[in-house]
Amino acid sequence: MIIVRRFLVEFHPPLIGPGTSVGSMYLGPLYYYMMAIPVLLANFSPVGPAVMVAILGVLTVFLIWFIGREWFGKIAGLVSALLYAISPTIIIFSRSSWNPNIMPFFSLLSIYAIWKVWKEKEYKWMIVLGISLAFVLQSHYLGLLLIPTLFIFWLMSPPPKYYSLFAVSLFTILMSPLLFFDLRHGWTNLKAIEAFFTTNKDIGFSVSHYFSNVSSVLTMISANLISAKNIFLSFSTLALFLLVLIWVYKNKKFKSALGILVIWMITGILGISLYKGPIYDHYLGFLFPAPFLILGAVAQNIIKNKVWGLIFGVYLLSLVFVNGVNSPVLSAPNMQMPRAITVARVIEEKANGERFNLATISDLNNRDVYKYFLMIWGDKVVDTDPSSTQFTVTDQLFVVCEKPREVCDPIHDPSAWITNFGWTKIVDEWEVWGGTLFKLGHTK
Repeated sequence: MIIVRRFLVEFHPPLIGPGTSVGSMYLGPLYYYMMAIPVLLANFSPVGPAVMVAILGVLTVFLIWFIGREWFGKIAGLVSALLYAISPTIIIFSRSSWNPNIMPFFSLLSIYAIWKVWKEKEYKWMIVLGISLAFVLQSHYLGLLLIPTLFIFWLMSPPPKYYSLFAVSLFTILMSPLLFFDLRHGWTNLKAIEAFFTTNKDIGFSVSHYFSNVSSVLTMISANLISAKNIFLSFSTLALFLLVLIWVYKNKKFKSALGILVIWMITGILGISLYKGPIYDHYLGFLFPAPFLILGAVAQNIIKNKVWGLIFGVYLLSLVFVNGVNSPVLSAPNMQMPRAITVARVIEEKANGERFNLATISDLNNRDVYKYFLMIWGDKVVDTDPSSTQFTVTDQLFVVCEKPREVCDPIHDPSAWITNFGWTKIVDEWEVWGGTLFKLGHTK
């Protein structure tokens, strides 16, 4: 939010996006530019981008319904969209502003685009593919695992060269800010990517670890994504996926709509399993729509058989039930933003219109959650800079401690924002929304 505000207010366009959780790499800035319009519409409230992600989540449900209906039939579209819409994991990643949360929509759009190119020879969809793939890669680098599927089906029916060149050109333009950043900063990002793949201990191949990862990822998809962590339904879903894979293989259906979904899942699962570090749900964002569309395809075909149709109907109702009772929609809100605003208002009041420094002691939030509101209100919050203490260290430092009061020790805390302030003493303190706000001054 601070970066997007700087772009809108100070006309400072970012060339890089958020940093990755591993490898000290940066994504592209497309997500920041996506945030700009909702930030303006929401009058700089952080709710704006969250609404944008929620709308994109609803559009993903629609796209799944539309594609499922086109590829397999009306029942497939309804079942796929229903299960996707009620999945607790999907809901969690569709209601907050975070760059990986846009990946399912653009991944599915990329797959649909290559389908239109391959199956229906509608080569203008290469334009959509080039744009959507850029959005995928700038939401999370694991979107690279989408490329094998796209490349396989591109090879099956290569479009005229000028369509491919135009798509590559659009992709390159959208990715170019990263290139400009690296040119200006000594190839920082490129070197970080190289170091990640050449020296990172989490990259490599171990047979035992690899197959353990494959099993874990399959379980994550069946349990976390589809079955709301219900063990019985998770095993049932895994068995169903295995039967689909066998059926596609035996009937040589890889060159079909179901085949493209199976290849999408196989290449994604095999690719992500090479990573030795912890694998989190959002890492699978590029795969999210695929298993739901597969279940829709199964529903469309199995409903014709009375016995198996009845069994699948019971399975489907069970999924609807467990996902419904475990829905995060039923949980109370965490009141994150009202709390941040309340604490920031107290800081504003106690600062008395003077310049001040800011720090936090917290395991969850950094100072930026308070700094952002203070900035948009026009308060004089100043970042300390060790190379320019004369101009950046003020006469007062506010420290928000989100831990129990008995463990709060702002004077001796090792935070750089506190140590940069110099020798301190507690001038005053206030209890605010379950935490403690300290005002520190310099010792004489």
